[in-house]
Amino acid sequence: MSLYAIGDLHLCFQRPEKSMNAFGREWRNHEKKFKKNCEKMLTDEDTLVLLGDHTWGRKLPQCQKDFEYIESLPGRKILLRGNHDMFWDAKKTDRLNEQFAGRLEFLQNNYYTYGDHALVGTKGYTFEGPFYLDDDGHLIGWDKEEAAHAEKLVEREYYRLKESFDKAAADGYSKFIMFLHYPPTNILQTRSCFTDLAEEYGVEQVIYAHCHGASRWHDSVTGVKNGIVYKLAAGDFLGWKPEKIL
Repeated sequence: MSLYAIGDLHLCFQRPEKSMNAFGREWRNHEKKFKKNCEKMLTDEDTLVLLGDHTWGRKLPQCQKDFEYIESLPGRKILLRGNHDMFWDAKKTDRLNEQFAGRLEFLQNNYYTYGDHALVGTKGYTFEGPFYLDDDGHLIGWDKEEAAHAEKLVEREYYRLKESFDKAAADGYSKFIMFLHYPPTNILQTRSCFTDLAEEYGVEQVIYAHCHGASRWHDSVTGVKNGIVYKLAAGDFLGWKPEKIL
């Protein structure tokens, strides 16, 4: 029994006009590559955490085939909310869990378990610019208004993540794996409220996605920092092979 994670499937079975093929050959038939890798690597006893941006469908009826694809993958599937998951109202996560009971599990303002670990998470957020550079490529400023707006979204996601932690801790869990869609820090930061929260609760690993495209793979922290392992698990970064977490 193993725990895996990957993000950014961007499925479009019912919205073919949103195909990711234009973003490079690694995206061509990526859903076939991913399913083949899952069938090789995972068993029905394993758990797969999908880190957001599951589907381009804006409403649940537009997501039906995408969800059927996800359900067909081996193992237990836990879904995290991504910035493109328009079908998912964060305030109505319980409704999704009721609708997909026994098939898919949705991680938002709650937690799930894997052995003696609590799996906690939220979409997260971070300021991604605009950043302003001089002719030599050095940073000289950024959009202050956008940065202030981003801080409000970061604060909202911080409290959603804290609720996930607090519920697990109240039930007696002290070992945590933390999942985000957005990276925990942006290119200007060495720490954030998300890394602070991870340290406060003694998280073992922080797994995130969103940074797809080779130019973005180094936007945030990776490796070991203050005793916590940080991993990028965007699908194209992993070559569509789920990352083994435990």
